[in-house]
Amino acid sequence: MKIPPSGLLNWTSSVHWSKHQLPCRYCGETTNLRDSSRKAAHKTCAENALTQQAAEAVDAYQKGTL
Repeated sequence: MKIPPSGLLNWTSSVHWSKHQLPCRYCGETTNLRDSSRKAAHKTCAENALTQQAAEAVDAYQKGTL
């Protein structure tokens, strides 16, 4: 699978924007962006977290611990 230049997530909708800055749930730096749960998160941080979760799931499956 080839990842598009814009990344995995499509956050072009205004629902991913807030006029209030809050700390990103992943890195702690402030952001106006919100994830699908309306929690503060940079798009790249959320994509990195998804990538890590997928890798951990594959690893657990391969080890038979999932």
